Amino acid sequence: MPNTSEPKIYSWVNYLKKVAGTPDEETYFIGHSIGCQAIMRHLSQLPPQIKIGGLIFVAGWLKLRNLEDKDAKIIAKPWLETPLNFTKVKERTKNITVILSNNDPYVDYKKHKTLFIKKLKAKIISEKGKGHFTRDDGIKEIPEVVKELELMIT
Repeated sequence: MPNTSEPKIYSWVNYLKKVAGTPDEETYFIGHSIGCQAIMRHLSQLPPQIKIGGLIFVAGWLKLRNLEDKDAKIIAKPWLETPLNFTKVKERTKNITVILSNNDPYVDYKKHKTLFIKKLKAKIISEKGKGHFTRDDGIKEIPEVVKELELMIT
């Protein structure tokens, strides 16, 4: 993704549009953290007839907590305040899985579990002790992503 140290909605969504081309039912999007937001925003801009195979979000968020500093808050603000069209996202696929950790410092597990079920009718996979699923959390692989993708494809 472009400029990962200062992600902007417009540039990230346009980048996805460029690299994804015209998705179809054999297209699967997998996102982490702010990337989940970019995917949802991209999908909500697509024509209604376009359907995809599925979505897998890891540590996806709709609200944030414990941002480190003023710069992080400035970066997150547009992502948090610009509305998402969940109806359009749901119209693209019936396969939406969200993987959350019970100790994510930025994503409130209980709140987001409820939000993703309510807003996207998502399947939730709950993990213990995986933080925000980063290398700093000791996470190098997320086998649940592969398992979910295999389930969606078959």
